[in-house]
Amino acid sequence: MKREPDQDGTIEGYASVFDVVDNGMDVISRGAFRKSLGSGRKVRMLWQHDMSQPIGVWDEVEEDERGLRVRGRISKEVGKGAEAIALYRMGAMDSLSIGYRTIQASAEGSGRVRRLDEVELWEISAVTIPMQDDARASVKSIRTIREFEKALRDAGFSKTEAKAVAADGFKGLADHRDDVEVE
Repeated sequence: MKREPDQDGTIEGYASVFDVVDNGMDVISRGAFRKSLGSGRKVRMLWQHDMSQPIGVWDEVEEDERGLRVRGRISKEVGKGAEAIALYRMGAMDSLSIGYRTIQASAEGSGRVRRLDEVELWEISAVTIPMQDDARASVKSIRTIREFEKALRDAGFSKTEAKAVAADGFKGLADHRDDVEVE
């Protein structure tokens, strides 16, 4: 997922995806985070899994059909946070990784793969090299109207809607306004 970085260092992406064997031979099941996310415990944002290096906060951590989708704010006022933002923007970093405790797991593939059915999620880190290749996030500057239209399309707008918003803002989408009824 890509998003224009705003003044508060927003980053978003997937910290984990379901049903993909990672480099440690683990695979996360759909629903594995459900109980942990429902517990009310705050998931920490760390630099490279270092508990002494918090770099921001996660505003959204939720399971969707693909995996563990996250959105948070990296602090530019923290040394490693400023480094993380700079590295994400230049493309030197693009990955996330989870820190957890296994609650329930089972063996698959003649015991070579461990399926994680329930985990207690503790933290999600900005990392250089993830265990799961699809655990990616980005902060991306949008510099042109075409890049803005593409970001809108990536967010789910149709081509026509993306062009209308890029040209006229949301007022270009009268049928999407709360105060306008469409017949």
